[in-house]
Amino acid sequence: MAYIGKTPAVGNFVKLDAITTSSTNTYNLLNGGVAFVPESANHMLVSLNGVIQAPLSSFSVSGSTITFLPASGTLSSSDSIDFIMVYGNVLDIGIPSDATVTNAKTNFVSTSSNAGLQIKGDNTTAGTLQLNCEQNSHGIKLRSPSHSASASYTLTFPTTDGNADEFLKTDGSGALSWATAGGGKILQVLQGSHTSQASMSSTSFVDVSSNTNVSLTCASTSSKVFIIANFHELYLSGSHAIKLRVTAGGSQIMRADNVVLTGASGEKVIGETLVFLYSPSSTSAIEYKMQFASSNGSEVRVNQHSNPGLTLTLMEVGA
Repeated sequence: MAYIGKTPAVGNFVKLDAITTSSTNTYNLLNGGVAFVPESANHMLVSLNGVIQAPLSSFSVSGSTITFLPASGTLSSSDSIDFIMVYGNVLDIGIPSDATVTNAKTNFVSTSSNAGLQIKGDNTTAGTLQLNCEQNSHGIKLRSPSHSASASYTLTFPTTDGNADEFLKTDGSGALSWATAGGGKILQVLQGSHTSQASMSSTSFVDVSSNTNVSLTCASTSSKVFIIANFHELYLSGSHAIKLRVTAGGSQIMRADNVVLTGASGEKVIGETLVFLYSPSSTSAIEYKMQFASSNGSEVRVNQHSNPGLTLTLMEVGA
């Protein structure tokens, strides 16, 4: 619509923030704590001490400040600015100029049935929200699924920002929560090895070698440790048996007795392996050891020919 003369200014009806008077006549105009600039003094309804003030003669406006022009000359703390209303022209708002829609104007309110802000599509591209960098030279976009998906759902974010290495998961009904990533994933692998022969004749368990002792610290109390203990080439010098075990933190967690049954001198078994899934339920460092013993005190040996060697392999498995 065209106008003869100046195009009328448009606006809305606003009650400005309360003002406490003091020994001055000039005050800042604020709306929700943000500086407010009225179109003119004639767009304002101002009450001082219960009396409506005449624009221009009783007060003037410059930018976001109002100056009272009382007959007494100066206001004091005993005066009361009852209210300041600002009225824009009762017209359609039209198209705002660039950078004129301020934070005070974008006070979007959501209800139980409607979103506070809706980003629409253009019949070709789905609604997209872009979050720019601080220099507005690039940004990331959040886009709705296509129309063909017929998707309508709400995602509700968790109440905290989560912990390091966690990810967002859904309960299938749109409620998001933080969860530990990597379920079932091998988080770390450690191995100790001993490539020479080890022998003993004690009936009590002793370490095969300090080289096969392995210390492991789990990332989570819910992690498990998959253990592979390879006792290579077991040997005995008489009619008895070899006992094998693995300990964690000094406590036995798996054991095999009578691995080599009563037999002739020099009997051996190639590649005896113990496999176990252990739940340490701890994030403290735990030392794992390979140990062996003789059933009757006669000599027993492991890795008889020093090749390929003894190994203790530990794998942390994420829950």
